[in-house]
Amino acid sequence: MPSISQRGIIMPSSPIRKLVPYSDAAKARGLRVFHLNIGQPDILSPDVALSAVKNAQIPIIEYTHSAGMPEYRRKLSRYYERVGIDLTPDQMLVTCGGSEAVLFAFLSCLDPLDEIIIPEPFYANYEAFAAAAGACVVPITSTIDSGFALPPIEEFEKVITHKTKAIMICNPNNPTGYLYSKAEMLQLRELIKKHDLFLICDEVYREFCYDGARYFSSMYLKDVEQNVIMVDSVSKRYSECGLRIGLLATKNKDVIASSLKLAQARLCPPTFGQIAAMASLDVPEEYFEAMNKEYCRRRNFLLDGLNKIPGVFSPMPRGAFYTVARLPIDDSEKFCIWLLDEFSYNNQTIMLAPAAGFYSNRTLGKNEVRIAYCLKIEDLEIALDLLARALRAYPGRTPESLSPLTEHERRLRAMS
Repeated sequence: MPSISQRGIIMPSSPIRKLVPYSDAAKARGLRVFHLNIGQPDILSPDVALSAVKNAQIPIIEYTHSAGMPEYRRKLSRYYERVGIDLTPDQMLVTCGGSEAVLFAFLSCLDPLDEIIIPEPFYANYEAFAAAAGACVVPITSTIDSGFALPPIEEFEKVITHKTKAIMICNPNNPTGYLYSKAEMLQLRELIKKHDLFLICDEVYREFCYDGARYFSSMYLKDVEQNVIMVDSVSKRYSECGLRIGLLATKNKDVIASSLKLAQARLCPPTFGQIAAMASLDVPEEYFEAMNKEYCRRRNFLLDGLNKIPGVFSPMPRGAFYTVARLPIDDSEKFCIWLLDEFSYNNQTIMLAPAAGFYSNRTLGKNEVRIAYCLKIEDLEIALDLLARALRAYPGRTPESLSPLTEHERRLRAMS
């Protein structure tokens, strides 16, 4: 029997989706599973988007332009202008989700064995896209004890070699919810300018910033416009994950030209997805205000509840709708499987994402999980109770995790 490619062998499994068979089995046994493992918003998609698809008068569903519908890109240009980003339609490429935008960026900027530096923990699929490009991820570890702040620039300098071609961040961050500050972004600007590197910035959670904080886009950085590539998507912004409409944007003409050749190879983005995404640009500001307020309520409720459970610690995220929590457990993947395979209370259980899968160094995150607060507060309340009960019953609970809080943890909890 012929063997599969090395690329196929080294391609990592999704830590978010790999436990789905256990969830399916739990549901088949009649359990209700509360999904805290995946960033699937439950906010309703905009009526204007649904109506645009329902009322589309299209006798033939034809191919669109490989770079995306010109009218959609023109309208996107006006949207970005409202958030202070200057982009022309020819500096944008509509993609099949933000994921394809990341893949195109990697394939356009990285040769096999080139290196890309990414602060970890990071969205696990970045490593999969790097594997598809034949490139190597070089992680720089951020820690839960620092609230997952950007690691010191000196740590980046230590790993930059002649093979380094790019740095990537997600801002606000998935999986940690950390919001990179303007000061941190300016530090990255100096670094990419010094070493002439690409900065690929995933900004799909732009609208999800809390406590009055505002995100600072990579597109605001001056004198490095040719180095910056922005990834965007409608999936989270408008609760339209299934549309699979994303965006790659850059002022670098060579990157756009290269990415367009990749886009031509897959022909075009989905027609109805673009129609819905284009209509979504008309939603009023009140849509985002209500969404932001609701997620902020959920975040506050969840973080308050998590940090009251003995042995649990999670810093307060300021963006996206995720948090990483440290639990008093021996192994997060074993614990997450146990939750679905062996634990239940009142015929209910929870599904979490093991955080080790978000680290390139698989020895890290063993006692951490990513939690998405995409459930209504009533469900989060039940989920928190289930988590507390599960931690008391879990045979792999680690007594050493019950030690008193460090002074740093006390301060971070006070901030929560």
